[in-house]
Amino acid sequence: MPAASRFAPMILSALLAAGLAGAQTPDNPLLKPSPLPLQYPQFDKLRDDDFAPALDRGMAEQLAEIQAIADNPAAPTFNNTIVAWEKSGRLLNRTTTLLFNLLGTDANPARQKLQTDYAAKLAAQRDAVLLNPKLFARIEVLYAARDKAAPNAEGKRLIERYRREMVRAGAQLNDEQKTRMKAINAELATLTASFNKAVLAEVNDSAVVVDSADELAGLTPAQIAAAADNAKKRGLEGKYAIALLNTTIQPFETDLQNRALRERLHKASIARGARGNAFDTRATLSRVVALREERAALLGYATPAAFVLEDETAKSADAVNAMLRQLAPAAVASAKQEAAELQKLIDSEQAAKGEPSFALQAWDWSYYADKLRSAKYGFDESQLKPYLEITSVLERGVFFAAQQLYGITFKRRTDLPVYRDDVWTYDVFDTNGKQLAIFIADMYARPSKRGGAWMNSYVSQNPLEGTQPVVANHLNIPKPAAGEPTLLTWDEVNTMFHEFGHALHYMFNKGRYPSLARVPRDFVEYPSQVNEVWADWPSVLANYAKHYQTGAPMPRELLDKVARAKRFNQGYMTVSYLSAAIVDQRLHQLPAGQAPSAEDIVGFEAKVLKEEGIDFGPVPPRYRLPYFSHIMGGYSAGYYAYIWSEVLDADTVEWLKAHGGLKRANGDALRNKLLSRGGSEDAMVLFRNLVGHGPDIKPLLERRGLVVQKP
Repeated sequence: MPAASRFAPMILSALLAAGLAGAQTPDNPLLKPSPLPLQYPQFDKLRDDDFAPALDRGMAEQLAEIQAIADNPAAPTFNNTIVAWEKSGRLLNRTTTLLFNLLGTDANPARQKLQTDYAAKLAAQRDAVLLNPKLFARIEVLYAARDKAAPNAEGKRLIERYRREMVRAGAQLNDEQKTRMKAINAELATLTASFNKAVLAEVNDSAVVVDSADELAGLTPAQIAAAADNAKKRGLEGKYAIALLNTTIQPFETDLQNRALRERLHKASIARGARGNAFDTRATLSRVVALREERAALLGYATPAAFVLEDETAKSADAVNAMLRQLAPAAVASAKQEAAELQKLIDSEQAAKGEPSFALQAWDWSYYADKLRSAKYGFDESQLKPYLEITSVLERGVFFAAQQLYGITFKRRTDLPVYRDDVWTYDVFDTNGKQLAIFIADMYARPSKRGGAWMNSYVSQNPLEGTQPVVANHLNIPKPAAGEPTLLTWDEVNTMFHEFGHALHYMFNKGRYPSLARVPRDFVEYPSQVNEVWADWPSVLANYAKHYQTGAPMPRELLDKVARAKRFNQGYMTVSYLSAAIVDQRLHQLPAGQAPSAEDIVGFEAKVLKEEGIDFGPVPPRYRLPYFSHIMGGYSAGYYAYIWSEVLDADTVEWLKAHGGLKRANGDALRNKLLSRGGSEDAMVLFRNLVGHGPDIKPLLERRGLVVQKP
């Protein structure tokens, strides 16, 4: 009997036994769909010890369902194989979705232990499905006759996707190779869980503690009070703790007047994951890269990047390298011009104080850039923030733009349970008045939450099961002291619009088959980046930019200053991003056996930046390798996707402007031709169907103020 066939029954018998044990806990809310609206999760009834029995039972049920498909004596048909597979694993999907969402938003030791305990088991589960030889044989039959076997073009694409997924998982390998592939996948799953846990622990452990409020000059009273409260929670009464975010540059580097403290904060940030402590991630990352190299080689690919990019719109590492290397020189040149201006400002200020000047460093950039922007354009973040109160931005900005563009409406609800008391929920109604989705807004940073901003779903749109979306946006906005308003930076406003673009993409999907909701990673950022255009669209900005105390609208002259400053600091922003994207590519373009050792991880990053001509000291990578969480998840060899998608985004924004901007006709076109289609058609075909031509990089270059010399 082939190895894969032997493996599945062994897992099946063990998991069925475990699943039966789980069945003895009828109060477990995971074991059946939630009775709440749209199957919204029962957070108030959920216990951490509910997960294990639901996972065990869910794995057993899915394997039984898959084996029944594989063993079906009837000839393969679209319904008895493809649709049956689409409908399988409901309990497991419901349970893993909830567990991994909560691990990202509200991790605790029990949930982290579950992730560790089940990482290898879930990897083996996936392998047992995708490496099932009988199932693959049925897929091959359908694939060979897909023009006739599929009921429509979407069904044909689904057959092709399933076949491609199985082949890329190793379905065509021999038994010995499949055994090794399973071992690789199990180890990778365990290492990924370990890395994520370490990154979260390290960011909390690296908080910068300050003894005196005098050192915090430049922060607002509310920010100082929040730092005091953070220290108190850590058992440091009378001190102040500055919590870190997962990016390299920390928000307070913009405001802190104390240069020595800015330096402390910056160095604490870039040291994370490489301090030789219990949370050091270098050995984990080295091993992950080595395993990815081995997996790629097993499947016949020269590098992990070649394997990943084949399934993206970029298609090849050469295409990605060409774009990144085209942009990098212009970005560095722009950043150096910006640095020269900042250095002049530093020299001038130091001379006015009668003190010696100093060379611009990474921890100085945000502070002096904010001053320079104020001098050049007449405003700084402190002028904007009173007009950017979080609820107003969300409801009168993000939601308002969506209502104007797509005709959908929103209603806040307070009756649904939430996993934290600062999480908000909204009903979303379609143009016909019927409910479209439930939206969860989780905006605040917390020690139990991973860094960054993202969208995820708790319930998917699934016509086969009759479910509708429950979708969430997550940001990491520092929470003010009790009773104080949450006033946003302009970057946080843009992020809120961006993430809601992901939510719209998910809510609007109308595909027949859930598996076709997925789009390539280098395309998924495109619609969300387009949604950022509404942040400073005049009618939208005027609707939400109201003073949090007086309700007065943001003055027209300040609105104009925002528009004029859009290109400010773009060299810095582009270099910071490209540095991380290039390091990610170079790391995953290494062939088997070339992964850097733990000791060489940091040196490898420095070497790549130098070789690519993007090692400009005052502008560090947005993420350094030891805390680059993107490349441990869905963006390995894929961090380039943001700039790749921005080419499409900038081109689409020009199309929107040419067609009248914020109006329903444009929203209908976006929804019908792009957002509702998911992965039902080739991504670039969807783009061309919308804008009427292929991608043009010129709008992106103009947006960022870059001039690229063609080779």
